[in-house]
Amino acid sequence: MDSSLILSAAIWTPILAGLVVLCFGRDQNAGIVRGVSLAGALLGLLATVPLITRFDKTSAAMQFVEKSSWIERFSVNYHLGVDGLSVWFVVLTAFITVIVVIAGWEVIEERIAQYMASFLILSGLMIGVFCALDGLLFYVFFEATLIPMYIIIGVYGGANRVYAAFKFFLYTLLGSLLTLVALIYLYLKSGSFAILDWHALPLSLDEQILIFLAFLMAFAVKVPMWPVHTWLPDAHVEAPTGGSVVLAAIMLKLGAYGFLRFSLPITPDASRELDSLMIALSLIAVVYIGFVALVQTDMKKLVAYSSIAHMGFVTLGFFMFNQMGVQGAVVQMISHGFISGAMFLSIGVLYDRVHSRKIADYGGVVNTMPKFGALFVFFAMANCGLPATSGFVGEFFVILGAVQYNFWIALAATFTLVIGAAYSLWMVKRVVFGAVVHDHVAKLQDLNRREFWMLMVMALAVLAMGLYPKPITDVIDPSVQALLKHVAQTKLK
Repeated sequence: MDSSLILSAAIWTPILAGLVVLCFGRDQNAGIVRGVSLAGALLGLLATVPLITRFDKTSAAMQFVEKSSWIERFSVNYHLGVDGLSVWFVVLTAFITVIVVIAGWEVIEERIAQYMASFLILSGLMIGVFCALDGLLFYVFFEATLIPMYIIIGVYGGANRVYAAFKFFLYTLLGSLLTLVALIYLYLKSGSFAILDWHALPLSLDEQILIFLAFLMAFAVKVPMWPVHTWLPDAHVEAPTGGSVVLAAIMLKLGAYGFLRFSLPITPDASRELDSLMIALSLIAVVYIGFVALVQTDMKKLVAYSSIAHMGFVTLGFFMFNQMGVQGAVVQMISHGFISGAMFLSIGVLYDRVHSRKIADYGGVVNTMPKFGALFVFFAMANCGLPATSGFVGEFFVILGAVQYNFWIALAATFTLVIGAAYSLWMVKRVVFGAVVHDHVAKLQDLNRREFWMLMVMALAVLAMGLYPKPITDVIDPSVQALLKHVAQTKLK
């Protein structure tokens, strides 16, 4: 494949596959629809392989760049490229899409084509967010992701799916409107929508603060940060399993990625000026949300709050402005994609059998589902940062960065790991271990072949990243160094 078309292939392959499924798929052709959907997802993943095999790990520059005129009058271009901060998220998105298609293989029995097409199109749009180097192109991809996810939650979700879908859509849309104003202002200042041009744009501190706050409105909602997090538990609880997986594994990362690509490099002085605010909000998310997770009776809601707490570690790492903190935050984003996705897949396996997410409806699952029990315990351990799992690597880096920044912040962040272990292991104790007290648990069937390999692949990814994170950190490192150098050089005298 021509290296100049790799990113376009990664974006448009799943979108085109989704459109084909949408146009020609019918429920009576369920086998064909599933087969074409899986083929489209696999081709999308295959298109991302050259991004890793040909990526120059020593360079912080944008690679695999594509650029062509889109709206010439306003200097808007179809401009794509990836660096160490974005390339792994492209691969992660394509990988999770394959898993989600497999997860819904036997579970979705009605409107199968619309379900599969929504995920395929969403995959391409999210990859577009990570690849866009034009501000308007980024905004189009960023906002377009709302549509398929709105359909996934609103059509295939639980009893309160319409309420959850509206809440998700309105929160994220309203948060993005100020960002559009900021993008237009940057265009008027620079005469260009090129994001890299904006990185070099001289702005006063007052301008930077206003632009930073405009970006914050969109990215904080998407992460989500406290106190604009309330849409996420509702969305997770009502979404189908695949929707929860994509929401936690990828969509939350769009907001965090926005901080890396926009807030820190375009408004470096404002980022430093407001770092105490961002660190405070991050610590509140980690501590307060951790305690909220402890009292949950719904497994999905517990893992949803867990995701908010883990993403608090990400934003904490960003705003300490040191190598360990930022690199650890990026690693945590990737790790959380695997772990949270696996947790929601596991809960989906139980829900498909019992049709309940309530912790009280389980107990002693390991007695009837030993394979599932082993994998679920492993993912829960990874969720609370067990060494040798991917969950440990990112959190360890962030805590090291926090020690360099401020010892007391590091101490507070470390204490929160205990809370994470508490809600993760307490859920495992009540769901997996103990005696079987419900007849429906006694009748449970263990993982079938599809479910076993789906979860096993996720487990291997979590274990591999935990044991040997070097291939990931080597790619990230130069771009993190370049970002921090840019922030330091542009600091106001």
